[in-house]
Amino acid sequence: MANNNNNNNSGNNNSNNNKMSYEEAGRKGGEQTAKNHDKEFYQEIGEKGGEATSENHDKKFYQEIGAKGGQSSNSGGSNSSNSSNNSNRSNSSNNNN
Repeated sequence: MANNNNNNNSGNNNSNNNKMSYEEAGRKGGEQTAKNHDKEFYQEIGEKGGEATSENHDKKFYQEIGAKGGQSSNSGGSNSSNSSNNSNRSNSSNNNN
């Protein structure tokens, strides 16, 4: 009976090995989108997202997330690395245009 269980498990592993993970699918989709669209595309969808957020949230929401952002910058290290990452992204996107 132990052999039957092993055969079933190996069959499941083979079928799982042929499937793409959500992470890989998202990465591939993002790469393809980046190839097909320019900076203006991302600016437009960002603006639309910002407008939708403002329609769905009130002043209190922005005050709360603003306070959370202020707390993060007071903690020191985490915000400085985020700033560095953001500037790296900006530089790399500028190089592509």
